[in-house]
Amino acid sequence: MKVAVYPGSFDPITYGHLDIIERGTKVFDRLIVAVAKNASKSPLFSIEERLEMICAVTRDMPAVEVDAFDMLSVNYVRQRKTDVILRGIRTVTDFEYEFQMALANRTLAPDIETVFIMARQEFSFIHAGMIKEIVSCGGDVAAFVPQVVEKALRKKLFKSEG
Repeated sequence: MKVAVYPGSFDPITYGHLDIIERGTKVFDRLIVAVAKNASKSPLFSIEERLEMICAVTRDMPAVEVDAFDMLSVNYVRQRKTDVILRGIRTVTDFEYEFQMALANRTLAPDIETVFIMARQEFSFIHAGMIKEIVSCGGDVAAFVPQVVEKALRKKLFKSEG
């Protein structure tokens, strides 16, 4: 059984992330969506809220497991007894960052491979910051995130049921 870890902040999860998850499950027998507890970032959603949203939108994907971690990705991958990191790439800017990260990971853990899946064109411009900005300005993000995520964004940003 081939298992991969798809690490990220997922703050919040978007249709772009879901596209990578769905396509990742076609390549791997099991995909662990691992939410990073990154102290250097200031996430909008707590780790528990992010886990809950990801579980809700992947509940019909039996090959997906959702977890959280607070260590180097390569250490988490080893802890999960696998050797593959899955990453999505939207743009050239993403590629540059992901390439540097993959090289750093290879230096730290030569036994772990990074596999890239290119985002579909319709998702290539979606990023969490843009979605948060649209919602905070009262815009509609239904084309970018599942309904449960949009509802959570409105509740969090407007402190109401939205």
